[in-house]
Amino acid sequence: MVTTAKNTNKVEKIINKYEGNKGDLIQILLDIQQEERWLPKEALLMVSKKLGVPLPWVYHAATFYKAFSLEPRGRHTATVCLGTACHVRGAPIMLERISLRLGIKSGQTTKDDKFTLATVNCLGCCALGPVLAIDDNYYSNPSGTELDKILNSYA
Repeated sequence: MVTTAKNTNKVEKIINKYEGNKGDLIQILLDIQQEERWLPKEALLMVSKKLGVPLPWVYHAATFYKAFSLEPRGRHTATVCLGTACHVRGAPIMLERISLRLGIKSGQTTKDDKFTLATVNCLGCCALGPVLAIDDNYYSNPSGTELDKILNSYA
């Protein structure tokens, strides 16, 4: 993120929404993450300063929870479940297909910033495994053709 007045104003507006309450640190970071798709260094510094919370505490919160990212993310997150039930039903093969299709590995973002590929240990829908989740949509073991249609449906 290049620091601009617009970005600074967005972050400041989010912090002000919570009236600078230190107890709302996690929610403030979640709101910034939703707005920016990641937590830029400049935003963490601003949160620290405005809340009066030491920067290491803000950084600890931002790195402790998997929901946060200190790297730019795509507009959509494609998450493959690698939990036991999904794993035995072919999740590693599905992950490889998705990785090849997107041209990235888990933890990376496509050059057009359209997708970030991630893995998790469980999505909580074991009977549907292997499962791909894109944002809030879940797909059960999509074939190669279905996968292409699914990925192409995201603008």
